[in-house]
Amino acid sequence: MDSIIRLSNIRSPCGQFSYFCAMIKRFILLSFTFFFSILIAAQDKWDLRKCVEYALVNNISVKQADVQARFSELTYKQNKAARLPSLNFGGSIGYRFGRSENPTTGVLEDNNFLSTGMQLQSQVSLFNWFSQKNTIEASRLQNEADKEQVKKTQNDVALNIAVAYLQILLAREQVNLANVKIQQTKTQLEVARKKVAAGILPEIESANLEAQLAVDSSSLVAVQTSADQSVLLLKALLNMDAAFPFDIETPSVDLIPLLPLADLQPELVYALATANLPQQKVNDLLLLSAQKNVAASRGAMYPSVSAFGGLSTNYVDIKVPEYQVGPKTATGATVNVGGTDYDVVAPSFIQVGERIIPLGRQFRNNFGQNVGIGLNIPILNGKLARTNWERSKLNVRVYELQKEQAQQQLKQDIYTAYTNAVAAMQKFNADKKTVETSAKVYEFALKRYDVNLLSTYDLIISQNNLQSARFQALYSQYDYVFKMKLLEFYRGQGLKL
Repeated sequence: MDSIIRLSNIRSPCGQFSYFCAMIKRFILLSFTFFFSILIAAQDKWDLRKCVEYALVNNISVKQADVQARFSELTYKQNKAARLPSLNFGGSIGYRFGRSENPTTGVLEDNNFLSTGMQLQSQVSLFNWFSQKNTIEASRLQNEADKEQVKKTQNDVALNIAVAYLQILLAREQVNLANVKIQQTKTQLEVARKKVAAGILPEIESANLEAQLAVDSSSLVAVQTSADQSVLLLKALLNMDAAFPFDIETPSVDLIPLLPLADLQPELVYALATANLPQQKVNDLLLLSAQKNVAASRGAMYPSVSAFGGLSTNYVDIKVPEYQVGPKTATGATVNVGGTDYDVVAPSFIQVGERIIPLGRQFRNNFGQNVGIGLNIPILNGKLARTNWERSKLNVRVYELQKEQAQQQLKQDIYTAYTNAVAAMQKFNADKKTVETSAKVYEFALKRYDVNLLSTYDLIISQNNLQSARFQALYSQYDYVFKMKLLEFYRGQGLKL
């Protein structure tokens, strides 16, 4: 079908009907395409790798760090370009009144005239005690530090993504447990109602189970809300619209690979972290940059030598007299040639008018050049140069302390992470045993309940104890996994689920 509906066809009833049908078809096609794309997006589940890759491109913190790195790169390029000779062209045009200096002759004249001039100036630094060289090197190191800062920000974002991802998995496991609990309570409620109807149990037994079912339903709503909020948190870290259809892969926590704890000893992890983590490289580069700034500021206190040169020319529209050669006239002097005196004559000049010398000729006649060497010796400048030097030395001390503090904090964090991982593993093992014991107790309680040897209240208590033990064991397992992954992250293994 032709995609262009001609106006001539719309004027007729048949054309209007065809136009209406075409619009309906287009609307249906667009709607189908829109909903199909949403359906495809909803079915496309994201694993941790995809989430991290998306975040590294779209996260705001990463973008901010990248912008800062670009700023420092521009500074570095500008400092490198400062070594090249400067070249500047200037021009002026103006009208002068009264007694003014004629720029072409340098003579003060009582005249009104239009003047214009052009200059081309160049200057280059010859020697400045390596101040410029050290400034360039400091800016290069600063730029390298900012690039490493981008990597650090990416690592931090990836770690936060992993935490949010695990939080979703935990919340969904809790939702599954809550659903299982509701199904168990519903089954027990059906059995209790039958026994109450048969007169085997009093009505309070079924009422207790109905109350427990309401509690279980409330718990399900709470954990489902927590799961939804965890998804929103992950979307925020991804800088993704909250309304975007989004779901993640849900691998079993039992299948998440973990390095043996023996391979994550704190001394080994600290050595690898010091060599590989971007934050340590940032501190090293910032310290080196500060040291170069000290050398640059010290060089600024000494004399500097530069070379300069320029071209210039001027033009004025002042009229100058125009002369014509006239008849020869005697000067009153004589000259003796061969014993005979002759009068000395000279040509006469008669002013016949005034004219303005053409622009091109004036530019050629007034064209001048200059070249030289300049010496700049700082003597008294309000202690600006010395203060900058002293300040740069203090900056070195600041970065030394910052580096030392970062190393101490990293070591403390790694040892703390290792201790927490050991404790989390022990707690997880203990919670697993608690689940096994609670499951056996619940199994015995259910058997006694089936033969009317246990009240509904006691059964609910046993069931709640089992549910609580399962929730706690699930939380402990995810906590253990996260703490192990944190150690792997420090070790340089990356984040893998």
